[in-house]
Amino acid sequence: MKSTRKAKAPARDLRAEYEFDYSKSQKNRFATRGAPAVAVVLDPDVARVFGSSAKVNRLLRSVIKAVPGTVDGDRKRKAG
Repeated sequence: MKSTRKAKAPARDLRAEYEFDYSKSQKNRFATRGAPAVAVVLDPDVARVFGSSAKVNRLLRSVIKAVPGTVDGDRKRKAG
């Protein structure tokens, strides 16, 4: 018969205050992965029209290209 170890119960005595030595802290290596995300909240009636964020992004990109004066809109315009 194998003997099993009992898991130790977590410590229940928390300090009222902790002191951290921030001079020994390190940058979070996972913080910079991927592009930064921006959350936009749509009204319920607008959200019903679009089934996913991909559809919203596709429409917004087409609007950006169509509007003169935007970065992508200026690239498509001919000089003169």
